[in-house]
Amino acid sequence: MRTAICERFGVEFPLFAFSHCRDVVAAVTNAGGFGVLGAVAYSPRQLDAELSWIDRRVGGRPYGVDVLVPGRIDASAADRSGRLADSIPERHRDFVAYLFGKYGVTTPDPFTGTMSAHADEMGRQVTAEGATGLVDVALKHPIALIASALGPPPTEMMGKAREAGVPVAALVGTVEHARRQVAAGVDVIVAQGSEAGGHTGEISTMVLVPQVVDAVDVPVLAAGGIADGRQVAAALALGAEGVWCGSVWLTTEEAETIPAVKRKLLAATSSDTVRSRSRTGKPARQLKSAWTEEWDEAQESPGPLPMPLQMLLAESAMARIGRAAELGRPGAVELANYFVGQVVGQLNQVRPARETVFGMVEEFATAMERLRRLTDDGRPSRP
Repeated sequence: MRTAICERFGVEFPLFAFSHCRDVVAAVTNAGGFGVLGAVAYSPRQLDAELSWIDRRVGGRPYGVDVLVPGRIDASAADRSGRLADSIPERHRDFVAYLFGKYGVTTPDPFTGTMSAHADEMGRQVTAEGATGLVDVALKHPIALIASALGPPPTEMMGKAREAGVPVAALVGTVEHARRQVAAGVDVIVAQGSEAGGHTGEISTMVLVPQVVDAVDVPVLAAGGIADGRQVAAALALGAEGVWCGSVWLTTEEAETIPAVKRKLLAATSSDTVRSRSRTGKPARQLKSAWTEEWDEAQESPGPLPMPLQMLLAESAMARIGRAAELGRPGAVELANYFVGQVVGQLNQVRPARETVFGMVEEFATAMERLRRLTDDGRPSRP
C-alpha cells in the first residue's frame, strides 16, 4: 500500500490518523502510519509539552499537527479586553443550568475557576492569531505537516510553514473549497465527506473524493467513513493517495475518550450520529445524545451560539458532564457525547492503535486480492 504520498512523507502506509490524544499519534506513527495531533484544545505551553512527549517516542518518524481556523467566528473572540465567557448570553447559561438540573448533573458553575480560564483560552485558539501561535510552537518541533480546517490557512501561517519547509494540508467539503485552498497555496487536500466525524459538509465521501481529485493538482487524502482496509481500498480506487481517519481511533486502548462515552460508541449504530451545531456553533457530526436533542429540538433551547462561544459553553459543560457520567449518574450518561462519524457502527471492540493500523493493512491486502481474482479469471486478455 505505497503511494506517492508515502514517498513524500516517509511512511509505510498512507494512513493519516487525526487524534486529540498524543498516545494515539505516537502509536500510529510508530506502526508505519502518520499521526496528526489536534491542537485546538491545548494552550501553547501545553502543546509544546505534548509535542515534546511525542518527539521522545517516535524517534524521528513523521507526524503532524492540526489547527482550527474557521472562516467566520464571533467577533468577541478577537477582543482580549475581558473574559470570552462574559460574551455568552445569560439565557444560554441558564439553559445549561436547566439541563444540569433536568438530568441530575450536580456540579459547580461551569464558568468559574480554572475551567473557565482554560475554556476561555481554548476559545481564542480558533482565531487566526491563536492558531498561528500554536503553529509557532509546533514549528519548534520536527513536525512533517500542518493541517488546517474550516477555512484557508492565514497568510502568516502559510508563510511560516513555507519558511520551515513544512507542507500544509487543508480539509474541505466541496470542490469549490478545494480549489480555493490550492489557490491559497496548500500542498495536500483532505476531501472530507459528510459521514465523517466533526465539522463536515453535506456531500458524501464517495461523491466528493473523485470530484476533488479531478479538480486539483495536489495529492488528495480521503476522509469520512473509513475504518477498515476495504474502505481504504475504495478510497484509493477513487483516486486518493491515502486516507485521513479520526473516528476509528476513538475506541482504541490509547484514546482520550472517557470510558462512559467509549461504551456508548461501542454500542452505537451508524444511525446514532447527527450533524449538530450544539458542540461548536458550526455543523459537526457527533453521537446523538440528550445534549444534541435538547439543543436542537427542545422548546426551551435558545439555539446554539456562533463559534467559538458555543464551543466554550459546550466544552465547559461537557467536562463536568463527563465527570458525572464516570460517577455513574444516568442523566449525565444520557447527555454525554463526542464527535464521531457514521463509521461508529463498525467500532465494536477496544484494541491498541497499533493493532488497528495492522488490521487495516491486512484488510486492504485481502480486498485487493479479491479484486485481483475478479479480473484474473484465467481467460486471455483482449488485445
